[in-house]
Amino acid sequence: MASKYQINSESHNRNAFHQNQVVVVVIPFPAQGHLNPLLHLSRLILSRNIPVHYVGSAIHNRQATIRVQGWDPKSISNIHFHDFEVPPFVSPPPNPNEEIKSPTHLLPSFEASLHLREPVAELLQSLSSIARRVIVIHDSLTASVAQDAKNITNAENYTFHSGSAFFTFLIFWEAMGKPPVENSHVPVVPSLNGCFSNQSVDFICAQVDFHNFSDGNIYNTTRAFESPYMESLECIEGSKKHWALGPFNPLSIEKKNSKGKHLSMEWLDKQEPKSVIYVSFGTTTALTEEQVEQIAIGLEQSKQKFIWVLRDADKGDIFNGDEVRRHKLPNGFEERVEEMGLVVRDWAPQLEILSHSSTGGFVSHCGWNSCIESITMGVPIATWPMHSDQPRNSVLITEVLKIGLVVQDWAKRDELVTASVIENAVRRLMETKEGDEMRERAKDLKKAIHRSMDEGGVSRMEMDSFIAHITR
Repeated sequence: MASKYQINSESHNRNAFHQNQVVVVVIPFPAQGHLNPLLHLSRLILSRNIPVHYVGSAIHNRQATIRVQGWDPKSISNIHFHDFEVPPFVSPPPNPNEEIKSPTHLLPSFEASLHLREPVAELLQSLSSIARRVIVIHDSLTASVAQDAKNITNAENYTFHSGSAFFTFLIFWEAMGKPPVENSHVPVVPSLNGCFSNQSVDFICAQVDFHNFSDGNIYNTTRAFESPYMESLECIEGSKKHWALGPFNPLSIEKKNSKGKHLSMEWLDKQEPKSVIYVSFGTTTALTEEQVEQIAIGLEQSKQKFIWVLRDADKGDIFNGDEVRRHKLPNGFEERVEEMGLVVRDWAPQLEILSHSSTGGFVSHCGWNSCIESITMGVPIATWPMHSDQPRNSVLITEVLKIGLVVQDWAKRDELVTASVIENAVRRLMETKEGDEMRERAKDLKKAIHRSMDEGGVSRMEMDSFIAHITR
């Protein structure tokens, strides 16, 4: 068991660890959209003087920590990272021509992560002998890894759902035959057809079988805007407690001096307020060369300032040295748009970009991390979902919260999104009265979220309630 921290009574006694201490063990799922929020949550729990142990393979722990943004990476130096061994796994490149866009190429790394069960069980046993209570927070997709907690008398188990409360509510609600719900407007949403590959569905279903031993559910959202769906979850899944502990990401971003600044921030500093549209499709989207060309032409024709993060989907091992596909752009594109736009081909500091005063819109795949980061920074979204929970998140953004517009209807997902469609969406968001109204609503939502984190605010009270519960 290759752990960076050896856990035993003697070492904990040396650290003045005492019997009435509560410790938290966090078990993330090894994909960026899951690693990141649970690292943010670990930092929030640590700030309440509760020790946190974050477990995973060495590869995925490293991935989580090098991509930290929004706060000083040194502030997580007190989190105990455990680099456990998993079997070797293949790390193929993504296939942009897959009919269903969910990241099937990551499945070998997902399956390897299930082998964490044994070292995690040993860690939990070890901690349980010296702590008053061990709190396990596991991703909904790593439930089988956490299953041995149910055999430990002083352990409790909480499931982290990485999607919105809206998306999770819809899953439960549909599974129960769509019973009537009070206080919730349930808009028409796309079916899950085309959202997940068959292999992904099999993997998810196998993990759901282990959810029954969970003591409660945690979401990276806030009742400041998802209260109806949290209440509906509590109504239809009333046997367990549901906590909206988000937003996990910081609301104010620590400014870096010029030496540590990313090139995108230096570029944004020179632009007018709310004049730049940020374009990024997350870490699991692989675009065809044909689609990349249409985006390039659409952005150029829109005449809007832009930052475009153009990188391929993550592989299972992002440190694997094999060639990563580098997208070709139309001849002379970068020279022609030099004054107008910036193409970023490496990892971009998304939170910093969204928080910058020059950013006025976001073309996004609508992964939940991207959605909640954009919402907390008051930036409206042109939604372009690709797979998984993204089509339904798009409905939440555009129809429920009304802080975005649809680039292309999900029903046309198999069609190439043309340059003219992209140009039109960008112009609508950035230079029309409709876009200004969305920006205003997004700004109001940002203010409401900030208020919710103040003393007596709904998000602060929710976190206080959870901390009081686990330390009771």
